[in-house]
Amino acid sequence: MTNIAFVSSEKPEAKNSLKVLKRIYTNVSPDKADVIVALGGDGTILKSLHSFLKSKKPIYGMNRGNVGFLMNQYSEKNLHKRLSEAISYKLHPLKIKSFHEDGSIQNSLAFNDISMIRNSSKIAKIKIQINNKIRIKEFLGDGCLISTPAGSSAYNLSLRGPVIPVGAQVLALTPISPYRPRRWRGALLKNDVKIILSAIDSKRRPVRAEADFMQLKDIIKLEITLEKKL
Repeated sequence: MTNIAFVSSEKPEAKNSLKVLKRIYTNVSPDKADVIVALGGDGTILKSLHSFLKSKKPIYGMNRGNVGFLMNQYSEKNLHKRLSEAISYKLHPLKIKSFHEDGSIQNSLAFNDISMIRNSSKIAKIKIQINNKIRIKEFLGDGCLISTPAGSSAYNLSLRGPVIPVGAQVLALTPISPYRPRRWRGALLKNDVKIILSAIDSKRRPVRAEADFMQLKDIIKLEITLEKKL
């Protein structure tokens, strides 16, 4: 029998479902579980991926939130059968190296997306390099977003970026309120590329970076690759 650990978001609907499922099925602590069942929306799955990353345990999501692009339909019946028949996908996070104004370098991971966004009233100027080749010498706008398939239904979708099937071997590079090139709507890139976003004139035009739940300030450059070892 599969040992299940149930976790949920703080939404009343998710917490009520958590109580019901704990009554029906045996609940164990995450460290003793074979699988973790997450109740909520896509944000709950995202938080669970970060929380249980080192354990490498499978996470099965059931939608008790809003969009639920990454979630399965909620049902209280035949959970063990559904878990045994579920098709698994391995989600690889973005590996981010951020370079800061003070000379410091920070490494982080993001399963959804990473963005470089203006941090003042002034428009951001960003140089975009793919595999160390300059593709856009000077992008002007609010910023740029790089999204995994798992994150493509979140901020990327609101920017009119493409929704990418989970398991697709691509990343989405999507502009945020582009001013120049005005007609540029982004690109789909193979997920083995190295993407570099460099802030131009960052003293006058400061930018910040946002990655999943993190916010990084005083950024001058981001180097992004897909981490396939985790």
